[in-house]
Amino acid sequence: MKNHSDHLCLCPLEGIINIIAKKWAVLIISIIGHQEKIRFNNLMERLDGISPRTLSDVLKDLQQANLIQRQSFSEIPPRVEYSLTDDGKKLCEAVRPLIQWAEERDNRDPHRCRGNCHDTIVTPRRNVRKKNGDQERGVPGLLKK
Repeated sequence: MKNHSDHLCLCPLEGIINIIAKKWAVLIISIIGHQEKIRFNNLMERLDGISPRTLSDVLKDLQQANLIQRQSFSEIPPRVEYSLTDDGKKLCEAVRPLIQWAEERDNRDPHRCRGNCHDTIVTPRRNVRKKNGDQERGVPGLLKK
């Protein structure tokens, strides 16, 4: 007889997987999460290759899924900022191991970064020494702290 405590129920993923599986969604969540608040044009700059229409559509989907919030200000010119909701912050933290895994299996030269992942808020962690003397590569750009 199979032990049910080892059973992993995937049902909770059904609703959210369609949102976060979109090409840009995880990147947008990570960028907003590490900027705290960001404007549309700043997101465009950070996401090399995304069209304004696609960014707008993904932002709307993430907002409808209650992962990000959009705050508009009555100013001239109009200003809109995006930030993560509590659920979005939890997702951002959950994605961190995925980013670390992707960076560890990435064999590209670390100096070939496109440059859109580094800024003053994020501290890159490269070549961190372990106690046993082996080097461990950190995740550039998207890890905070």
